Amino acid sequence: MAAARQDNSKSGPISPGYEASGVNTDLAEDGLGRLVEHIKSTWSLSDAPVQLDLGYFANVIDVGGMGIAICTDGIGSKALVAQMVGKYDTVGIDCVAMNVNDLVCVGATPLTMVDYVAVESAEPAMLEAIGAGLAEGARQSNITISGGEIAQLKDIIKGHDSGLGFDLAGSAIGRVDLDKVNLGESVSAGDVVIGIGSNGIHSNGLSLARRALFEIAGYGADSHADELGCTVGEELLRPTYIYVAEALDVLDQLDQVGALVHITGDGFLNLTRIKADVGFVIDDLPPAPALFPLIQDITGVDAMEMYHVFNMGIGFCLVVRPQDEAAALEIVRGHGKACQRIGYVSDGPAGHVRIEAAGIEMTR
Repeated sequence: MAAARQDNSKSGPISPGYEASGVNTDLAEDGLGRLVEHIKSTWSLSDAPVQLDLGYFANVIDVGGMGIAICTDGIGSKALVAQMVGKYDTVGIDCVAMNVNDLVCVGATPLTMVDYVAVESAEPAMLEAIGAGLAEGARQSNITISGGEIAQLKDIIKGHDSGLGFDLAGSAIGRVDLDKVNLGESVSAGDVVIGIGSNGIHSNGLSLARRALFEIAGYGADSHADELGCTVGEELLRPTYIYVAEALDVLDQLDQVGALVHITGDGFLNLTRIKADVGFVIDDLPPAPALFPLIQDITGVDAMEMYHVFNMGIGFCLVVRPQDEAAALEIVRGHGKACQRIGYVSDGPAGHVRIEAAGIEMTR
């Protein structure tokens, strides 16, 4: 089980923007703590020992000396945007991406996943389109989808349009040698942080984005926004990038990779989930995609909240030694992804991320 996807930093209270959009981070953190007590009580029940504590991107179990990585995630309220647009063939990519991108953070090669689709009504065309997206995500990740579940829950699932409500989540497993599990323990001051570009909002922060664009600004899903160069619905439905191929190539071709970090909810605070007691300085970010300043202009939320909630244009980070920077950049660019050095590892304080362009310091 990963950490709660909402922000749990102690750097200051979340401004009204995210809470007003329906995300109560304090309540979620309290609930997670209570849930975890029971989850961890099961760890002595199997002869496949759990290898990691809770809170990393994925966990690993020891199955007869073989490491099996496992994680679970979903697309959140991006499902509502799909309903507003009437387009369902990309959210499956998001579901796959949110899982396989987490698996590679522990150094695992993703192998397979199962999906869970809860629906208000089993509308065949919608389910077919969701399946097409899942298959495309699997193709991009080089995995199989080995099963799943469709649950018809009309009394629970309510959509934007009657009969079309759904939720989509999945669980994925991968393989990793137990002596090669990557938790970022080797990261040290002076290492380089490489940021790989995102494809927009990905699958985090949709509640705040929907509130800003649809409720406050009054856009419709089919409204063209000059700042975006497309309709609002098209922008929000851009599928989450899958970083598996480039991440695995970096792991294969470099002698040492300090850490791999999926930038999701909590933004760059995800860097502080690694095990090394270090800090981070982000001093050379590319310009944020137009969606993010548009949301900030509409809501008036401050930079701290923007960097807590959104990826701000960076979807995945690699932490490598300075002498490996050029090689890592070349590998990633060979997969067609934009990337650059965005910062470095500092000697502290541990758990702090300073984002110089925004003038903020985030603390887990």
